[in-house]
Amino acid sequence: MGTFFQKYRFFILFFVLFSIITVSAFYSVLKPKKNLPIYTPSDVNPELVDTTVQHVALEHRIGSFAFTNQNGKTITDKDYEGKIYVADFFFTTCPTICPKMTNNMAWLQEKIKNNPKVQLLSFSVTPDIDSVPVLKAYAQKKGVLDHKWNLLTGDKKAIYYLARKSFLAVKTGNPKELYDMVHTENFVLVDAQQRIRGFYDGTNLDGPTEPGVKNVQQLWEDIQFLCEPQE
Repeated sequence: MGTFFQKYRFFILFFVLFSIITVSAFYSVLKPKKNLPIYTPSDVNPELVDTTVQHVALEHRIGSFAFTNQNGKTITDKDYEGKIYVADFFFTTCPTICPKMTNNMAWLQEKIKNNPKVQLLSFSVTPDIDSVPVLKAYAQKKGVLDHKWNLLTGDKKAIYYLARKSFLAVKTGNPKELYDMVHTENFVLVDAQQRIRGFYDGTNLDGPTEPGVKNVQQLWEDIQFLCEPQE
């Protein structure tokens, strides 16, 4: 037996290496490639979308905006040009889902703090309460890094329309109160072309989810995918 292996050792070695390379090649070809959808208003729950854009099926992008951040600086959509970012809607006095969402956004901030391609963005749905000093105190309490994460306040009507026409992430509240907003737990992933690439449960860091729902850990994985060179 030893003589047999000695005699054919080069052939056996070649066969083993050939098999490894072949199997690896087949795996590479057959392995499903990761892909992220591009969301449009027609893909989303109509409750979250303004009726004027509800049936848009192509070329949906985040619209222009200009609001004030926690430092009193005007932040516009131009500040996010060419950036991948995660957006959400919150308010500082929210006692229910907001603390979890903010903590999970802070977890994301730690992940992306050294990545110049990625930013965070939070809009207040009670801008009349969340003034610049209130947002600043909240930001300091939550460890917000000013160069990575903007907390924005401003005209409520403008925030309402941006939420429902661009980010598709806020429900209508009391119909009797114009521009009333009921924010959701959604984190919205936006790519460098200002297109929506995913919605995530901002209250769930890494726990199990229902079918079709992603948690924040999965959001982090998708951010890394978008940071890779795309074919």
